[in-house]
Amino acid sequence: MLSSMRKTYDAAFKAKVAFEAAKGEKTIAHIASEFSVHPNQIRLWRNHLMEQLPELFSSRRPQQEKAQEVMEQNRAFMTAQAAN
Repeated sequence: MLSSMRKTYDAAFKAKVAFEAAKGEKTIAHIASEFSVHPNQIRLWRNHLMEQLPELFSSRRPQQEKAQEVMEQNRAFMTAQAAN
């Protein structure tokens, strides 16, 4: 029996697809067939893009603090996983 593996997409591909969806020139269904990605996944990527855009133009300090916090959380998670 073949096991199905999840498809993984790099950040550049996700950004390209999300940007196409955000432009609104094509339907989500058309973009999905063009890039062979499920429409729900495209909606998620588009929504994520739209949520993150305002931070792009904000000051860098909150972004750096958020990045530091995420790194600390990842470090704590990895430490907990290593302990188990």
